[in-house]
Amino acid sequence: MRKLIAWAFMYSLDGLLADEDTEYWQFCFGLPVDPADLKQKIDVFQSAYAHVMGRAAYEGMAGALPTADHPFTGIMNAARKVVFSRTLRTAEWANTTIAAGDTTEEIDKLRRGGDGHIVVWGGVSFWRSLMQLDLIDEFRLDLHPYVAGEGTRLFDDVPKSYRLDLVSSTEFDNGSSGCTTAGTARPAARPRRCQVDRRPLSARRVRWPCQ
Repeated sequence: MRKLIAWAFMYSLDGLLADEDTEYWQFCFGLPVDPADLKQKIDVFQSAYAHVMGRAAYEGMAGALPTADHPFTGIMNAARKVVFSRTLRTAEWANTTIAAGDTTEEIDKLRRGGDGHIVVWGGVSFWRSLMQLDLIDEFRLDLHPYVAGEGTRLFDDVPKSYRLDLVSSTEFDNGSSGCTTAGTARPAARPRRCQVDRRPLSARRVRWPCQ
C-alpha cells in the first residue's frame, strides 16, 4: 500500500506557511539553496509513483514549471500527475489525469498495487481535505528559524485530535531543518518542546529532535 507524503517547503516556527509578498516569503526566497536539501527533494520526487494536487496547485505549476529552468522540471514533466477537481475539464500538462470522483476512493485506487509513495503537492485546502479524511501518512516540513506573524496556518480546520509524531530531522547549512512526521487523526500526545537558537540569522539553528 503506497503512502501519501505532503511536503510543505516553507514553514515557520509559529506554524505559518509563506504567503506570497509577505516578509516571510521574501526571507525564504533569500535563503541559499542547500545541495543536501535539494538532493533530498529530488530523490523523493523522482521515485514517486504519482504526484497528486488540487486545482490551484495544478494551474500554478502547469503554468510555469514545464518550460522553466528548474531542478524539478524534467522530473515533473515525466511524472504521473493526478489533479483532484470537479470543475477542471481539461489538463494539458503531459501525463496528467483528472480525478473528479469521491476523494477517498480515488486515493485508494492510487494506493493499491505496490509499495512506494505518492507526493501530495497541495494547495492548502487540498491538504486539509485529505487530513480531514485521515489520508495523509507523512508530512515533510521545511522548518525555518523564523517567526512569521502572518500567513496561512496549515493545520486550521483539521480534526482537533490530529497528531504528528516526529520521525526524523535533518539540519541544513542555510539554517532550516527538514522534519519528517507521521500524521494521523489520533488522540493528541503530550506537546513537545523545541529548543531554538536565538543568535543572528547566519548562526541560528533549530535543534531537533524535539524534547
